[in-house]
Amino acid sequence: MTLEKSKIKDLTQGKISKQIIALAAPIIGTSFIHVVYSFTDMAWIGRLGSREIAAVGVVAVLVWLTGSIGAIVKVGSEVCVAQGLGMHDSSLARSYARHNTTLAVYFSVILLLLCQLFGHKIIALYALEPDISAMAEQYLRITSLGFPFFFLSFSFGGIYTAAGRSNIPFIINSIGLITNILLDPLFIFVFDYGVEGAAWATFLSEFLVFVVFYYRIKIKEQLLGKWVLIGRLHRKESKDILALGLPVALLNSLFALITLTMGSIASRAGGHIGVATINTGGQLEAITWNTSQGFGTALAAFVGQNYAARQYKRIFKAFKVCILFTSIFGVIATLLYYFWGEEFFALIVPDPEAYIEGGNYLRIAAYSQLFMMVEITLQGLFYGTGRSIIPASISIVGNLLRIPMAFLFLSWGWGLNAVWWAISLSSMLKGLIAIASLPYIKSKIKTLSTSHSS
Repeated sequence: MTLEKSKIKDLTQGKISKQIIALAAPIIGTSFIHVVYSFTDMAWIGRLGSREIAAVGVVAVLVWLTGSIGAIVKVGSEVCVAQGLGMHDSSLARSYARHNTTLAVYFSVILLLLCQLFGHKIIALYALEPDISAMAEQYLRITSLGFPFFFLSFSFGGIYTAAGRSNIPFIINSIGLITNILLDPLFIFVFDYGVEGAAWATFLSEFLVFVVFYYRIKIKEQLLGKWVLIGRLHRKESKDILALGLPVALLNSLFALITLTMGSIASRAGGHIGVATINTGGQLEAITWNTSQGFGTALAAFVGQNYAARQYKRIFKAFKVCILFTSIFGVIATLLYYFWGEEFFALIVPDPEAYIEGGNYLRIAAYSQLFMMVEITLQGLFYGTGRSIIPASISIVGNLLRIPMAFLFLSWGWGLNAVWWAISLSSMLKGLIAIASLPYIKSKIKTLSTSHSS
């Protein structure tokens, strides 16, 4: 069965820079939509007070943790399906798609049950005041109901990206964002549900995104042909997905847990202002993170198709294009965060004490933006070739260093700056090590290129 060109874009031929931009722009847009999802809640909740925003910020990290585990099916869809399409094997691509959606359901249901049963103990890690903990626990119980829909939408989006049609996830997620923007003030203020209202608005928006995705991919277009959403798992496909996705999920999950720990340290060093600062500051910093993630994801899908099709020269050209764009954006972000960090923060949290500390956070974070963006872009090159262990290891070790660094700097009397500098310096270190790993992946690709041409 040949691939239907109207539905699937062949990334193994054509102008590389045009394809990368066309693929990356919607992915970046989708990433920003996920950021704005969080911003919308944080901005409206911020009008209630810093205590409410601290409660939502705690859960935002936990939701991030679940999304990190969802990286298994996201990366699995983007790379495994892309490689199947690159080999022009639609049957293999369908099989990978089915395995990714099946795993998405299994993983999300397990996480849903964990949050419902142990939400109180998880929130207790932050040692917050009782009223803030109660708000956070209720917010978690409601938002966790949307995990299955969130995970399946992750998988559907990855399949579309693998097919070279990243504009579809952007459009569908935009619908969810608009819905969330409309529902937030209605549920929070008109119905007077407060923090719970923000949670229900998020849940309903995620459910709508899933419904639209399902209709589009399974009914309207039947992308990849007919395949069941939940089916029997086979060893080879499951092994391929897990071998690629587990290191990424481990990386992202540990990153979320480390952020949770850093939030706890910030809480002890600066109270609820420390928590509000690290969580809201992280959301603002996610602007650069998601931009580089967009190019990294686009590169992974592009490399996936071209690697399977043995188009090795196109891989290196695409990498150069991605690095150029992320480097330019990294320099711009560094200047914006350094000189106007306080103003950005005040848009989300109008509390003077919070946005003054937030501006300090962003000024320190500014030094690491370029290093962070280069590291994440390099991950896309590794992922596209099916190698995720090295970039995951670099990030895991670098992120783990944040905890002892924070305690060391605290012992020097740096206050909350100890936490902010631990985050920034570790990001710089990861970027430098990632750059040092570039010759390795280049040599691997060139070796395969030589062996296939001989």
